[in-house]
Amino acid sequence: MNPVKRALKRALSPRRVALIALGMAIATFGLTNIHRRVDITEGGVLGMVLLLDHHFGIPPWALTTVLDAACYLLGWKVLGRDFLIRSGVATLCGAIFFRLWDATGPLLPNLSAQPLLAALLGGAFVGVGVGMVVRQGGSSGGDDALALVIAQKTGWRLSRAYLFTDLTVLGLSLTYIAPLRIVWSLVTVTVSSLLIDFVKTVGHSENRQKA
Repeated sequence: MNPVKRALKRALSPRRVALIALGMAIATFGLTNIHRRVDITEGGVLGMVLLLDHHFGIPPWALTTVLDAACYLLGWKVLGRDFLIRSGVATLCGAIFFRLWDATGPLLPNLSAQPLLAALLGGAFVGVGVGMVVRQGGSSGGDDALALVIAQKTGWRLSRAYLFTDLTVLGLSLTYIAPLRIVWSLVTVTVSSLLIDFVKTVGHSENRQKA
């Protein structure tokens, strides 16, 4: 069998691809219908892109490409080729679903007047969706790759690794974003971090005990 086909067959299965696609559908739905409309900022790579663009005027498309590529390269070196293949599938699914949700228009009420509810609900969509992707051994973006590497190298829980990267970027973002807006962002990244960790690990300990 062709080495490329062999690698794809090992890294992917119809069930794994379907779960990655479902996870990206859920995460992008929340980002499109809640985060983008309520203007909640992000931690991780996206937050760093916004920060560097504001202070240095570097185009976001260039920053996103460079930072995501660096995180994926790091993830590939630490987590392996299968991780990179699954992350590529997640990235493709994310692009497709972003386009779909843009075409359908808003499917949820505008929660701008209820920022706490928006932060909680948005964090839940992202946490569950990204958690499903991470559980399948991939990542939805550079943020996930970086958090997975930090968790593996330090022995931290994944939620702690996510919070470390998100809180670092959000703290730096106080240089140009109002504190109240950061508060809602803190809520949403905390919820999403805890849920990603929960979705990734739920059932695993029970399965090990049964084995």
